[in-house]
Amino acid sequence: MPQAPLSNPPGWKERFTGTLKAVPAVGFLFVTLIAFNLAQTASLVLLPFSRRAFRAFNRWAADLWWGWCVSLARVLHGTRIEVSGDAVPDRENALVLSNHQQMPDITFLMFLARSKRRLGDMKWFVKDIIKYAPGVGWGMLFLDCPFIKRNWAADRESITRTFSRLVKGRVPVWLILFPEGTRITPEKVSKSHDFARSRGLKPHQHLLLPRTKGFAASVQGLRSYLDAVYDITIGYPTGVPTLWQYSRGYAKVAHIHVRRYPVDDMPTENDELSKWLIERFGEKDQLLEGFYRTGSFTSAARGR
Repeated sequence: MPQAPLSNPPGWKERFTGTLKAVPAVGFLFVTLIAFNLAQTASLVLLPFSRRAFRAFNRWAADLWWGWCVSLARVLHGTRIEVSGDAVPDRENALVLSNHQQMPDITFLMFLARSKRRLGDMKWFVKDIIKYAPGVGWGMLFLDCPFIKRNWAADRESITRTFSRLVKGRVPVWLILFPEGTRITPEKVSKSHDFARSRGLKPHQHLLLPRTKGFAASVQGLRSYLDAVYDITIGYPTGVPTLWQYSRGYAKVAHIHVRRYPVDDMPTENDELSKWLIERFGEKDQLLEGFYRTGSFTSAARGR
């Protein structure tokens, strides 16, 4: 089953100190996010003259604000990541696949992206309704993130247009995809087990069965532009934190295991890409099983 939620510290002093640090930090990030949204809106005046300048400004804004998110966690709480697996070169264009447990998955991926000089180039598959929300939603809209309605007939054309803009504009990209489609819960695992059995597939113990259409479309639509596909597995040694627990510094470390696959080595047919993704998630499930047993992805990978 999925990793258990992180428990709050038993001592009131640690809880109080965490909250005392978190409140002004979250307030600062919220206020500056709205300010950046206003600046991003103003940057629309650049579009008739230079789309490159418009994108450069919004990339700078994302890199700066997300960088503050990373730096505040490091300075206030000593938050960090432990990375294992394949080496990842700086500034590659990549499709990044990850398991999804809670919102801090996103913040810890920012740690990794910053270390590879791709923080401002992160793009996310986002629920369509979020683009109407001030703050994060508007920011992602200005960054050319693909917005999806989870209806493949409706999403296909929108995704294709977004990819076309990225490739035509030679926009640097780290495209983040959570193939499970949602955060994991015990109830969703049960439903995923039923669906897997109905399709003759082996159920996962720590993951949901991945959705493959968006992944296949991403590889096919960006194949000529990507350098690699990264299969990332995130594990929390003491329980899965909520965003508020992360903000209070209760999640000091996340373990990130990376497997890098050059895009030239990826299958060329959609059916084969779907099979490839399902196989990777089977391996990822075993990797998480070992991590929960040993507390290390390195030991888990050796034990496979």
